[in-house]
Amino acid sequence: MSNLKIKLQSNFLLLYLIIFTALYVFINVKVIRYESIYKGDETSFVGVIEKIKETDYGYSLTINAKEKLIVYTTKCDYSLGDKVYIEGTLEKPKNNTVLNTFNYKEYLYQNKIYYTFNASNIILVKKNNNIIYNLKDKLVKYMDTFKSKNFLKSFILGETSYLGDDVYNSYQKNGICHLLSIGSLHITLLSILILSILKKIKINETISHLFLFIVIFLYLLLTNFGVPILRVYLYLIFKFLNKKLKLNLSPIKLFILTTIITLLINPFYIYHKGFLYSYSISFILILNSKKLTGNYFIKLIKISLISFIASIPFNIYFNYELNIFSILYNLLFVPAFNLIVFPVSFLTLFLPFLDNLFYNFMTLLNNISFSLNKVTIGILILKKMNFLILIIYLLLTIFIIKDILNKKARGFIILGLVLLIHFNINVIVPRDFFMIIDVKQGDSSLFYSNNKVVLIDTGGVYQKQVSADTIEMLKSLGIRKIDYLFLTHGDFDHMGDSIYLVNNFKVNQVFLNANELNKQESKLIDELNKKNISYSFFKEQDSLRVNNLSIIELNRIGEDENDSSLVLYILFKNKKILMMGDAGIAAEDYILDKYNLGEVDYLKVGHHGSNTSSSERFIEKIKPKYSFISVGLNNRYGHPKEEVLETLSNSRIYRTDINGSIEVDINKNRLITYDVNR
Repeated sequence: MSNLKIKLQSNFLLLYLIIFTALYVFINVKVIRYESIYKGDETSFVGVIEKIKETDYGYSLTINAKEKLIVYTTKCDYSLGDKVYIEGTLEKPKNNTVLNTFNYKEYLYQNKIYYTFNASNIILVKKNNNIIYNLKDKLVKYMDTFKSKNFLKSFILGETSYLGDDVYNSYQKNGICHLLSIGSLHITLLSILILSILKKIKINETISHLFLFIVIFLYLLLTNFGVPILRVYLYLIFKFLNKKLKLNLSPIKLFILTTIITLLINPFYIYHKGFLYSYSISFILILNSKKLTGNYFIKLIKISLISFIASIPFNIYFNYELNIFSILYNLLFVPAFNLIVFPVSFLTLFLPFLDNLFYNFMTLLNNISFSLNKVTIGILILKKMNFLILIIYLLLTIFIIKDILNKKARGFIILGLVLLIHFNINVIVPRDFFMIIDVKQGDSSLFYSNNKVVLIDTGGVYQKQVSADTIEMLKSLGIRKIDYLFLTHGDFDHMGDSIYLVNNFKVNQVFLNANELNKQESKLIDELNKKNISYSFFKEQDSLRVNNLSIIELNRIGEDENDSSLVLYILFKNKKILMMGDAGIAAEDYILDKYNLGEVDYLKVGHHGSNTSSSERFIEKIKPKYSFISVGLNNRYGHPKEEVLETLSNSRIYRTDINGSIEVDINKNRLITYDVNR
């Protein structure tokens, strides 16, 4: 009876801890809004360099002053741990301006960083004398002498950014990016090695484990407290205490305690990809540990299956897609990483002759991953869910996995039904909306009607694929293809990203204007022919019906590229929308003289608000209720012009440089903006 009473008390205590932790996390991440201790007008700081990262434009330094800052500089001759004096200007990080894309401001906020700093001058105050920084700095510089340096930094220090976005995205698309994170395998190998050596020299168990915990803690410092390693470290400590104190806590209770302590250390880990993937998959593996029987291959299949199903909610939440072949890919890559990549990465540090072999092996694995990316049949694009649905999804996977491991067909049936409903959610809950997408100094607009998609222009910025954000947004909305892509004319800021778009997203048909082709348009047509994508030339009075959308072209061939721009008059249910492209005043006069447009509800202002468009006569005739200007922040053209803003002043003006992307829900008659300061 007393044992039962103790067990019940321990269960209640654990429940109280879970409730307390949940409230603590909620209050910290949702109720309290933390602010910087800086005012924002400071121009100099003294701090210690905690991290150095090379970028396309110089270096990004993480500086620990009174609080952490991200410092941007064109050159860096300093080492980790150096104390420096920096001069420059503070800048508040910006929110994302395209729906469901990476939010740099929130990312920094979750890491307790509230400002970035553009450095104009950096002066060394004191050289590093911290043993940890010294060790890491020497280790990084030693790794830099290896051909496989980027792989070593990734798999030993946990800095996956060294792999490059293309490699990481490739593994992510294949559903195996979890293999790139250091975690339980590293600590397991390290623990076995250390404990075996200490046992041979007859050091007692308690001292051996204390020494092990110190070593792992030092490794945690080297890896900037990587979340997966922290999980294993805390779990090992609790497991050791459980044994020594004879608490008789089950592995699942030990894991719950590990999770509680992790979130008490930093409640913002609840948003951390590594935390969510690592902790949820590990929790479900421990929960089903008794079912993980059989030989190595059978266990591998079971672990791959559990990991795949447990990661489904997070793959949808973070990546908006699911690769059903990732179970098979895990069978190939897991043994390669567990048995070769991780052990050899450490061995290479001590046996440099392995460097070339390790580099070639990793290159081979990466090339295999790139090749598998071309297999698109098993990739399901699924609409982003909110955090509450994510939790429900995760709880559901626990029951699904239990059924599957018990060889019950019900688990597969439930999983199939859930994914089928999610896959068709846009059909089940139809929407009608359009969006002016923030593509900086360029144009791109999305029209969506009952699961049919029309994209007008792609934007185009030199040295950056703005369509990468567009594609990410489309996936997050559960959109799997663009039915019709209209390219108003051949200027780079309107169609510069078109080739990237058709190579990275499904496009059914392309419409161009009927003007003489320029070099950019000719390149695109070559690409369309290679991919067997249909294209045609949309001429004056050509029209297209797409569900609740009616689109008609109003312009004729003008004297130059801009005046030949497609001008699309769109009826969207009961709303009148005019998309002017870069058409100038001559085109406006032609349209006014030939057509009786009447007043319009929404105007996409011509030529980014240039004074070559939007004449007083034109605006007076169409009297737009809302005027949308697609324009880049602080652009070199000075768009939009003051006289144009004055001409449009009787309408409600929205600009992508100020308001970010602009979304109009036709059914709800609601307008939403995604501005950087929201």
